[in-house]
Amino acid sequence: MAQSSYAVAAYRDGGEWRCDALPSAVLDDLGVLLSALRGQPAEGGPFVVASVEDEFFLIARMHGPRIDLLLSDLTASVEFPLAAQVLERLGEDPPEDDELDEVWPIGEMDLFGDLELGEDEMESILEDSDAYPDETLDTVIDRIGLEDQFRRARPAGRVAR
Repeated sequence: MAQSSYAVAAYRDGGEWRCDALPSAVLDDLGVLLSALRGQPAEGGPFVVASVEDEFFLIARMHGPRIDLLLSDLTASVEFPLAAQVLERLGEDPPEDDELDEVWPIGEMDLFGDLELGEDEMESILEDSDAYPDETLDTVIDRIGLEDQFRRARPAGRVAR
């Protein structure tokens, strides 16, 4: 069975959250992903979610001119170019060989603080070692109240890799 990947943009339109699938090009290049994010209406802090091969996810959120990044697992940078580009942008070193058995979330843990998902709760969600990345992402999306919109957009953006 082919593993799947997808990218979804979430933005506010007239005060309501909307989610749309994005093209697969955002899954390989952080610059393309950030361009897609910048192309969303700025109201309310739009964000892009990229889920890659059921291995990790990346959330990029725009707050005015600032873009915050959250990578679910730093160790994905060893195998996936998108994750490696996130580490480079964050100024972080790749993991050591003895760290590859752990899951290491990295980036802005408070990127959804304005949506009532604070840093402590985000860290707790990301550090659940029994959850798969897709389950963790579903928990985050559900927690910020976008589960219906996100789930409708996700199948349209799914690609086999």
